[in-house]
Amino acid sequence: MLSFKRKKPSILGIDISSAAVKLLELSKTGSRYRVESYAVEPLPQEAVVDKNIANIDAVGKAVQAVVKKSGTRLKHAAVAVSGSAVITKIISMPASLSEEELVDQIEMEADQYIPYSLDEVSLDFEVLGASANNPEMVDVLLAASRRENVEDRVAVLEFAGLTANVVDVEAYAMESAFELLVDQLPGAKDGQTIAIADIGATTTTLNIIDDGKIIYTREQSFGGRQLTEEIQRRYGLSYEEAGMAKKHGGLPDNYMTELLDPFKQAMVQQIGRSLQFFFAASSHRSVDYIVLSGGSASIPGVEGMVEESLGTPAIVINPFMNMSLASKIKPQTLSNDAPAMMIACGLALRSFD
Repeated sequence: MLSFKRKKPSILGIDISSAAVKLLELSKTGSRYRVESYAVEPLPQEAVVDKNIANIDAVGKAVQAVVKKSGTRLKHAAVAVSGSAVITKIISMPASLSEEELVDQIEMEADQYIPYSLDEVSLDFEVLGASANNPEMVDVLLAASRRENVEDRVAVLEFAGLTANVVDVEAYAMESAFELLVDQLPGAKDGQTIAIADIGATTTTLNIIDDGKIIYTREQSFGGRQLTEEIQRRYGLSYEEAGMAKKHGGLPDNYMTELLDPFKQAMVQQIGRSLQFFFAASSHRSVDYIVLSGGSASIPGVEGMVEESLGTPAIVINPFMNMSLASKIKPQTLSNDAPAMMIACGLALRSFD
């Protein structure tokens, strides 16, 4: 089931995106975190489609490979489903209920809020605290996802010999990781509104964090795979060759002006469009920062273009900035991958709930 509450020490964060499986293991001494192991393993095309696992064997083999590559010895993990696959609702319940009574009450009332038969969904909840409108009530976050979304992720972990301790929601994993990053934003303070634009391989997700909490999420079909496919077409490469060339260089001189710059401009337009949807749906008319994450955030100069075009300070985030590293971790390699590791980081932090 979806699990917000289970507490289990020493779990891996495993982010299954449309292009890769990313693994992260963290430890903690005092208030400081340490990266113990991490690895990234690319996925075959069409193994994950629209955030749904389409080929369990292929994804399971990638999880196996990423575990072996990382050298981790942990056997428990946290994974996440995408926000578009989850229905969330904040409901009010009497504060006097015990946890057992709360479970019973939510199970009785959940069908009012979930547009599927309850035997088709995985359901969980988290008590957020006293209701602002009535001190005798508590606000409860209810989350539900179609059962296959959860079961497929559990299955690929089991394929690789891992146990799923937590199935989270990507937006909440991002929120958890963001708590580590506030001191990277010059002048940031409590109460500010931060936009996190996560540009993945096929999907760009805008998460709005207001005063430390996610208040808005929007997904769009746009990502780095479009640039890879354009490289593939323009230069007659295989998809794998195009991906390697995009990451490591060696493309013709016209690549920058004819392919990369237009892609960066399209990325800025997508972020701007998502922000306009947010402004139209809320009382906000601006955000204080735009934080860039995801694989395409690593493209040089993107933050400057976002800042200039949208008039808002922008930064490419590194969740490992203030962490120490185990001796086997290569700092430059981790730094290169860092913007794409936000969700994995948020999941790995579940070890310390």
